[in-house]
Amino acid sequence: MPALDDTARRSRLALTVTGGLLRLEMRRSVMLWMLPLAAALFWFITYRPSMGAPTLWNVRAMAMQTTALAVFAPTVVGAAAWLGWRERRHGMADLLIGTARPRWARQLATWAATTCWAIIAYLGCVSVLYGVTAWQGAWGGPLWWPAVVGVVSMPAFAALGFAAGVLRPSRFTAPLVAIGVFLALQISLQFIHGDDSYWQISPLVAGPWEIGPDPGVATFYRYLPDLPIAQVLFLAGLTAALLGVLGLPADAGGRWLRRCAAVVTAAGLLTGVTAVALAGTGRLDAHGMIAIPLLHDEGNDRPVRYTPVCSHTSIPVCLHPAHAGYLPAVTEALEPVLTELAGLPGAPVRISQAAAKYEQGPDNRVSISRAGPPTSGTPPVFHLLLPQRTAANELVAELRVDATHSIVNSVVGGGRNASPAQQAVTEAILGTSTLAPGSPAAAAAQRLAAAPAAARHAWLMEHMAALRAGQLTLEQLP
Repeated sequence: MPALDDTARRSRLALTVTGGLLRLEMRRSVMLWMLPLAAALFWFITYRPSMGAPTLWNVRAMAMQTTALAVFAPTVVGAAAWLGWRERRHGMADLLIGTARPRWARQLATWAATTCWAIIAYLGCVSVLYGVTAWQGAWGGPLWWPAVVGVVSMPAFAALGFAAGVLRPSRFTAPLVAIGVFLALQISLQFIHGDDSYWQISPLVAGPWEIGPDPGVATFYRYLPDLPIAQVLFLAGLTAALLGVLGLPADAGGRWLRRCAAVVTAAGLLTGVTAVALAGTGRLDAHGMIAIPLLHDEGNDRPVRYTPVCSHTSIPVCLHPAHAGYLPAVTEALEPVLTELAGLPGAPVRISQAAAKYEQGPDNRVSISRAGPPTSGTPPVFHLLLPQRTAANELVAELRVDATHSIVNSVVGGGRNASPAQQAVTEAILGTSTLAPGSPAAAAAQRLAAAPAAARHAWLMEHMAALRAGQLTLEQLP
């Protein structure tokens, strides 16, 4: 029992000494003085643009992962590199050889202090952004995986900078490695081609790089954690490998400690390589996320349940609640046409927002289309795919060109093979002038558009079945 008590006392003493060393390093860490700079850069590069984006968790969280890490990477790497050659800078390397604590332990304490301050700063910035987004009424809950990748990136950035400072001690190391890491992260994004690129392992990538923060991603379906898990594995492996390398030199500590460092280095390298290989097996799924077969959970493929938000127009327009802010703009664009079509045979009883379907194409392109047919059910429901626009005026303009034409075609019929009468009626309802000027179809469209709204609607009610069947001629139009 006395031996056990002595062992327990030594363990408590070791923990106390380690905790005291960590507290000392945190008080003297240069990273503490970099926090205002990191916060200012986050506000300018991440927070301000996010406030101009739609109040959507997916758009803001995915954009945050990219821009916030671009802010913190050079800041943390530079501070850690400066601390890495502190002993050489002050001429204390020889004096510290005879201390009770191994050199590797002192280095780990300095790295841990830098990491702690970096994580505190990052979490503070993310909390502000997420808190404001929640206060603004974003539907659903926060996306945590982009924040997790950011948190795990801080130890990796600190280890990278600290290792550079230790192995290449110079006053030029900190600025050069900070700039180099920033440029390397940005340049690596240019090598992403397709959904199976190994370069997707970069922590700056929050989803398919060709799409970016798309409003339709992670809305109807869950945000897939496949790629973030691979990134976390890569960052953890990178951190372990870099810290393990610091424990390999003969002056880092005893033989047992160096063996542990070698094991940590090997395990880190193996983990990092495995994560990169996993990222190379990723595929763009139909919902716009990167799915990695070995990490994929089929339960995430089920659609998210929601109650749509609908307008009070003659034909209701129903959107996903995450996109409720777009409802006034969508209603403004569609209401004139919906008023004309309401009650007509074959007219939709509701306009419902449809999920998007994503397909990887050649030349690093991604095609985005509507998932499913444009019309389904009895009575019919028209499925509307919202354009990838964030500005209300752009959304209205595009809907008036494409969506209204598709809705009218679904009622009048014909499509690309529309008869002259169908073309004329479509033109009259839309109020456009795309037919050849002076042609019989254009003249019939102008004549029908000039008729009183009540008379036009009554005529369409009576003749819509024949019109859809292509049995009417231009001469039979009023």
